[in-house]
Amino acid sequence: MTTYIIRRLFLSIPVLFGILFATFALARLIPGDPCRAMLGEKATKVVCDEFNHRHGLDKPIIVQFGVYVGEIAQGDFGTSFRYSKPITELLKERLPITVELSFAALMVSIFIGIPLGVISAVRHNSWVDVVTMMWANVGVSMPVFWLGLMLAYVFALALKDTPFQLPPSGRLSAGITTVPFFETWGMQVKEDTFSFTIVDFLARMNILNSVLTADWALFKDALIHLILPAFALSTIPMALIARMTRSAMLEVLGQDYIRTARAKGMGRRSVILKHAFRNALLPLATVIGLSLGGLLGGAVLTETVFNLSGVGRILYDGITARDYGIVQGFTVVIAMFFVLLNLIVDVSYAYLDPRIRLN
Repeated sequence: MTTYIIRRLFLSIPVLFGILFATFALARLIPGDPCRAMLGEKATKVVCDEFNHRHGLDKPIIVQFGVYVGEIAQGDFGTSFRYSKPITELLKERLPITVELSFAALMVSIFIGIPLGVISAVRHNSWVDVVTMMWANVGVSMPVFWLGLMLAYVFALALKDTPFQLPPSGRLSAGITTVPFFETWGMQVKEDTFSFTIVDFLARMNILNSVLTADWALFKDALIHLILPAFALSTIPMALIARMTRSAMLEVLGQDYIRTARAKGMGRRSVILKHAFRNALLPLATVIGLSLGGLLGGAVLTETVFNLSGVGRILYDGITARDYGIVQGFTVVIAMFFVLLNLIVDVSYAYLDPRIRLN
């Protein structure tokens, strides 16, 4: 197992290098000039020459790429043109929001999609199956930006002054303050170290930080603000998980060992949960892993609609401003998440099905 993991990590290096090269090249193929995108169309040639020299944009492309690869190898993602801040600082500020939103959306997808898929498979060709699959098709087809606006309208305006009212935007209510858990615990972590980066990153996730500090007012407020964006973002993966669960369960329920278990007199619930569902988990693991990666990279519209300053929002701003550092840095980090999630999914196969051995 250890050898397999190490080999996969080494094989991921050329994958990440290819993504880095493709992102670097495509970012520079976007029509427009970073100088005029930042300083305005009336920026003079002298001003733009100075801007390009300051940011190294006057060097040949191959030289720029070599410099960027060298910086990435040292953990330096460069500096943003737009914000005049290191990309690592922006990652530390924005990535926790997207990670928190993505995990919340994934939990909604799993806890709703899997039961619906199982029920649909067990009640195959019944009205429950038909309604579930119709809902799944609608969920896959429904635009996230439209659903987000409709949810905000219904729960913020139509249900205003009712127990079902929910905030339409933002991450916390005005006046709610957060205290990082490492300060509450009295942890002494030196700044500008890897350990501080990790604990500070975790502390910026409001749900996790509120649990670790036992701040239940913060937990309630953060959770309420997360409901609408998480549900809007979860509709597509929820529908995919429901359809995949149904398909996998139908295939397993037709196997000989399921008929044998029924013939032995085992209860229906035991047959479905202990025999059928456990053997249907392999394809579900793949879908769930890829869904989380897709959620991390596909939250642009959701974060824009609900005014969340996460990865998706800053990526959109970076593309419109021709901010190469933001586009390249955030894309590489999301690609790293994809590679790591694929590795976790592959390793989980050996635990979900003992017949599989990873060598």
